[in-house]
Amino acid sequence: MVKARNVFLLVLLIIIADQTLKVWVKTHMPLSYQWDSYHAAVSPYDKGIHFLGNKGQIYFVENEGMAWGKKFGGYWGKMALTLFRLVAVIFGVFYIQSIIKKKYHKGFIICAALIFAGALGNLIDSMFYGLIFEESAVDHVAKIFPAHGYAGFLHGSVVDMLYFPLIRSHYPSWFPFIGGDDFEFFSPVFNIADASISVGVIAILLFQKRFFQKEPATTTSSIETNPSVNDSVQVS
Repeated sequence: MVKARNVFLLVLLIIIADQTLKVWVKTHMPLSYQWDSYHAAVSPYDKGIHFLGNKGQIYFVENEGMAWGKKFGGYWGKMALTLFRLVAVIFGVFYIQSIIKKKYHKGFIICAALIFAGALGNLIDSMFYGLIFEESAVDHVAKIFPAHGYAGFLHGSVVDMLYFPLIRSHYPSWFPFIGGDDFEFFSPVFNIADASISVGVIAILLFQKRFFQKEPATTTSSIETNPSVNDSVQVS
C-alpha cells in the first residue's frame, strides 16, 4: 500500500530537482536560442554544457507557450494556458488522494505522482518566473529578484535545458519529400518536469494491463455434506 506521505516526498524531490536546475540555468547561462529559430540556432550559438561524451548537453531555452514552443493566443492565451495548468494541478491533488484511498495499484499511483510533479514544476515557472527574474537574452544572464521582473503574474516562461541528440544523420536520398534532409534523434530540449511527465505517461501505457487488472470473480458454492435421510424409504 502506498502512503500519502511517500507520494508527497516523491513529488517534493522532483520539484526540488527541477526548480534547482532551472534556477541555476536561468542565473548562470545566457539564452542559447529562441524557439522561433529552434532547429537552426543550436549549433551557431553553441553555448551549451556538454557531458556524456557530447551525447548529453545543457542549453538554456525559454518556452513561452505549450510543448515544442507553440504559442497560444498572445497575452490572454498565455494567461488561459497557465490557469488551465493551475486547474489541472488542483484536480491532480484530489485525484491522487482518491486513488490512494481506493488502493489503486502502487505503480499507477507512482505514475500519477510523476505526472502531477511535472505539471506542478512547469506551473511554478509560468506563475512566478516573470516576477522574480530579469529578462534573459543571448548576450545577457538574468539576475534573480530584480526591482522589476520580465513579465507579470501568470506570464512567466518555462525554462528548458536538457538536450540529448543521440543520433545525427541524414535521411536517404530516395525518401519522398525529406530525402537528404538532416535527421536527429532525440531533438527536443526539455526539463526534469517534462521528463517526469513523460516517464509517468509512458509507464501507464506500457503497464496498463497490470495497473488496471481486475480481481478474478470469486464464486461460492454450497456442498451438502449431511444429506437428510428419508425414513419413509424402505429397502426391500
